[in-house]
Amino acid sequence: MGLPVRIDSDLYDQAKSHAHAERRTIAGQIEFWAIIGKAALDNPDLPIDFVRDLMIAKGEGKALATTFIPQSKR
Repeated sequence: MGLPVRIDSDLYDQAKSHAHAERRTIAGQIEFWAIIGKAALDNPDLPIDFVRDLMIAKGEGKALATTFIPQSKR
């Protein structure tokens, strides 16, 4: 369920730009940023790039996943 929220116009413009580049809606871009921010705050010991990449991979689902093979078994 969506709810209207007031945000700064500069943040909106930035979200609009990023949303277009990443093929998301503006609301979807702001939601993505919020999810990444929450995950980063919940895991302060992890680098933000790692958190972002993890959330993107989680959103892609298992269709694009490859099996992990430890180097010791190659």
